[in-house]
Amino acid sequence: MTNRTTIAVAASAGACALALGVTAPAMAAPAQAQDTAMVSVFHGIPGMTVDVYANGDELLSDFKPGTVTEPQSLEAGTYDIQIFEAGKGPDGTPALEKQVKVPEGGNATVAAHLSADGKPQLTAFTDDVSRVDAGQARLTVRHVAAAPAVDVRAGGEPVFTGLTNPDQDTAAVDAGTVNADVVLAGTDTVAVGPAELDLKEGTSNIVYAWGSAEDKNLALATQTFSGMETMPKAVHAGGSGAAVTPNSPDQWLAWAAAAGAITLSGVLVARRVAGRRN
Repeated sequence: MTNRTTIAVAASAGACALALGVTAPAMAAPAQAQDTAMVSVFHGIPGMTVDVYANGDELLSDFKPGTVTEPQSLEAGTYDIQIFEAGKGPDGTPALEKQVKVPEGGNATVAAHLSADGKPQLTAFTDDVSRVDAGQARLTVRHVAAAPAVDVRAGGEPVFTGLTNPDQDTAAVDAGTVNADVVLAGTDTVAVGPAELDLKEGTSNIVYAWGSAEDKNLALATQTFSGMETMPKAVHAGGSGAAVTPNSPDQWLAWAAAAGAITLSGVLVARRVAGRRN
C-alpha cells in the first residue's frame, strides 16, 4: 500500500522593508534531519496572483508577485508543483506545472518567473550556503526576468558577465560595502545603480532580477542566508527575503531604484509524490 505522507510547512508571517543596497536581516534555521531539505518559493511573475499546489494539495493561496518565502524543512522526494491563477485550481488548467525533486540534505528555491521571451516558467535553483572563508560573503545573481543579458560590476570591474535568463552566477567576495551596478552585456550602459550593497561576513546573498522589460515593471527581490562562516554543512542555514520595485515606470531597467516593503504569510501543505512504498 502506498504511503503518502502529508507535510505541513508554515511560512512565517513577516514584514521586510528594503532600502536600496540594504539586504534584509538574515535568520538562522534549526538543524534538519538527514531525510529532509530546506525549500523556499519565489514568485516572480508580475501582475499575477497565484495559488500553488503540490500533488493536488494547496501550498499557498493568493501568493503575490515579488515575494520569497522563508526556507522551511521539507521531506526529501519528488513533488508535482502546479501554479494556477488565484481561484482557478485545482480542477482548471495550471498556468505552470513541473515535477521538482527535493534532494536529501539540500537547500533549494523554486522560482516561478518569466522566460527571456516573456513566458511563465518554473526553475528550481540550488542555494549555495556552503562555508565561506573568514572575512568573506557570497553573492549570487539570478536572472529570471524577460530582459536582455546583463553584466554585473563591483567597483567598476565585471564580476558576472553575459548573464541570461534563467541562469545564475555566484562568487565569494570580501565582506563589507560593495559599490555595484548592472550594465547591458558587453557595454558600459548602466541599467541599474550604482548601488551600495552591505554584504555581511558569513552570509549568502541572492539577488533576483525579475519582471518584464517590455512591460517596464522589472524589479529586484533578495534572499539572505546566514551562518556560512562557522557551519560546515549547508543544511543548517536560514534566510529571509524582500522585494524592491522600480522608482519609475519609465525606467524599465531601474531594478533597484526605490525602497519597498512586503508582508508574507502563508501555509505550505505538501504531500509527497508516491514513490516510497512500505
